Amino acid sequence: MSRICPHPVVRFAIALSFLLALFSGAALSQEASLKLVSANNFEPVISAPVARPESLPLAPSHRFWDKENRFLFASVAATSTLDFAVTYSNLQNGGRELNPVTRLFTGSTPALALNFAGETAGAVGLSYFFHRTGHHKLERIAPLVNSCASGIAVGYGLSHR
Repeated sequence: MSRICPHPVVRFAIALSFLLALFSGAALSQEASLKLVSANNFEPVISAPVARPESLPLAPSHRFWDKENRFLFASVAATSTLDFAVTYSNLQNGGRELNPVTRLFTGSTPALALNFAGETAGAVGLSYFFHRTGHHKLERIAPLVNSCASGIAVGYGLSHR
């Protein structure tokens, strides 16, 4: 028995496409005619005075490898190393990886280690990107979030041995 009515998402997409096609003709009919736009129809515009932008004070800057960042990156490396060790131990004892991205690398120990090293390098790289773009609060938050996520994974892995 075949279904006449497709999945609700497909029905929504079809209805949306129909409405867009229905109303696109009305939107295109609003174009101005080139006959109305000629050089004789325009009056000169009096120019307004140009506002000079004031220079804003620079945000307080710091060196990227300052004491706080070194501590944050060390915590990222430590929690990532612990996450690797707990994940490796659980995989050796018949467990399975819950992270779908990391699960791709569970067939090989060097690949798994490379995944966690890449995670650490990614956190440092993201933090450096935020530093270079002047987002210093996000620069500090990125490694903190990564450390917390790895710490939660370690805690979960240790509690489900």
